[in-house]
Amino acid sequence: MLSVHRRFAVVGAATATLTLLAASLPTAATAEAGPDLSRFYHQKIAWAACEGDGVPEDLQCGKITVPLDYARPDRGTLDLALARYRATGRSRGSVLLNFGGPGGAGIPGLAAGGKDFMGLTNGYDVVTFDPRGVGRSSPVSCGDAADELFGATAADTDVQAALKAVEKAADTCAKHSGAVLPHIGTVNASRDLDVMRQALGDKKLNYLGFSYGTRLGAVYAAQFPKKTGRMVLDGVDTLTQPLTEQGLSGAEGQQTALDDFITWCAKNMACPFGQDGRSAGEQVVQLVRSLDAEPVPSDYGQEFTGQDLVGAISQALYSKAMWPVLEQALALLVQDGDTHGLVQLYGGASLPATATPVRQRPGGDGGLVDAEDVPLDNLPAALMAINCADDPDRPGAGEVARQIAGLRAAYEEASPVFGRYRLAQVLMCYGRPKGTDYIREEVRDVPASKMLLVGTRGDPATPYRWTLETAKRLGPSAVVLDNRGEGHTGYTSSKCVHRKVDDFLLYGSLPASGSSCGPEGTDSY
Repeated sequence: MLSVHRRFAVVGAATATLTLLAASLPTAATAEAGPDLSRFYHQKIAWAACEGDGVPEDLQCGKITVPLDYARPDRGTLDLALARYRATGRSRGSVLLNFGGPGGAGIPGLAAGGKDFMGLTNGYDVVTFDPRGVGRSSPVSCGDAADELFGATAADTDVQAALKAVEKAADTCAKHSGAVLPHIGTVNASRDLDVMRQALGDKKLNYLGFSYGTRLGAVYAAQFPKKTGRMVLDGVDTLTQPLTEQGLSGAEGQQTALDDFITWCAKNMACPFGQDGRSAGEQVVQLVRSLDAEPVPSDYGQEFTGQDLVGAISQALYSKAMWPVLEQALALLVQDGDTHGLVQLYGGASLPATATPVRQRPGGDGGLVDAEDVPLDNLPAALMAINCADDPDRPGAGEVARQIAGLRAAYEEASPVFGRYRLAQVLMCYGRPKGTDYIREEVRDVPASKMLLVGTRGDPATPYRWTLETAKRLGPSAVVLDNRGEGHTGYTSSKCVHRKVDDFLLYGSLPASGSSCGPEGTDSY
């Protein structure tokens, strides 16, 4: 059995872009056509104080009901969990937040990080939600298939065996995920957004999406251009790249972020790799390879491999604020063989190996589940399911094997540290039904009002060039803000980005397209 660290490492590398496991083609009906949905659009939300320990007292919770299948609304419904902070003054409506993933639950994100968005309460109710299949909203799970699913990597020498493991695990995922799995994905989540908009009483959707949330926002703007209000996309996702190219871009972006970290580290006497940047980079590569060849014991007695190390590093690179913590954790490993700091960096991977992978879902009737009943593997299971539902490519076993053989060298060249790690995603949708081609084919030249796209130069997950490519694809409505900083997304790490985003959402004041925010501590220009 693989360690919990390894299982989560395979999916953690691609928080913005990894893919897997849709159980069926998502409905891609246009927003303007289809059956009568009036009963869903005539809802009112009953807000009440959120329940649970440690939840802010002023955070309110509610729910809406949406059709399981928008093409056949009489065949079942889903409840979606919502939360909000009320506007402190006169409210002009709501601004909806999506924190990314895909698979990230909005409610715990807003409960934990609400202070970052309090400025928006000067004019809005700040609202978030758990998308379908995520968090309390009919969460998907892979149950006891987690070991096989998260353990199959494209770096394995026996690709055919890995493909069989992924295919077998996908069946188990479908059994554990219930009726929502065939209807998961961004096309349907976008339609859910429009039901939320109406239930909130807003004529147009005001929206702030991060990472995957930018894909969701772009799809909404394409489906509902006349109902798109002030929209900000921060950490812009690709709308067009196939999985093989996404993984390669991800490896390049993570290597750039790692190089920046190493340059910073080498300037410090505490850096465990010394003060020569080139030598430090080579030592990181050697450390990963040595741990893959000879793993060391981890906190829970299981092996800590080089790929576990790569997973921990990738998580720390998401924020420059984590660089000192990463430096200290690496020092513990290099000097004392202590993996504790690196294990702690990797969120869900700190679960003990004896923990049950998931809680079994109660009910399954489309109602909300209690927070304590959300499966422990919901984030990676939803991430893979949603991304696979959004991807139309399904090469056969022979083609996958040929792709991997041809891509190994390219991935290794893109990053000797992250290449093997990212090559895993080539396997992830094998054997699953094709996802929708709506995003790749239809989300272009969007006739919506102006949208602000924020791209960060040192982003390890969503490369800056994706911001430019997506802006070009969306057309004249897209306005680009160049954040010359580090880390994944800019709103919570750059005061300049934060100010410009708030000015747009609150007052409609847009920066000129192509304007920049310098690194923290410098002036914007």
